[in-house]
Amino acid sequence: MESVSVNQFRGNLKSFVEKVVDNRIPLKVTRRGGEDFVVISADDWEREQETLYVLQNSSLMQQIADSKSTHSRGEGYQPSEEDISEIIGL
Repeated sequence: MESVSVNQFRGNLKSFVEKVVDNRIPLKVTRRGGEDFVVISADDWEREQETLYVLQNSSLMQQIADSKSTHSRGEGYQPSEEDISEIIGL
């Protein structure tokens, strides 16, 4: 993760924000007299929050584990050719 001082960030705010959004790479901003902070795109933030929600939800994690288990045994849902065509067509 790239790191810049708060003064560099302030002086080049627009270019740093565009870089974060376009490249989808967070930017760490350091401050002498306070805590550092990270700039991240809104889409990436939402994705991170969804991931954290799933990881912290034991019921969802159990469903994922069960699905992985049935898939590895070749059991579970098998989409028809029509289902696959519909999914691919989205």
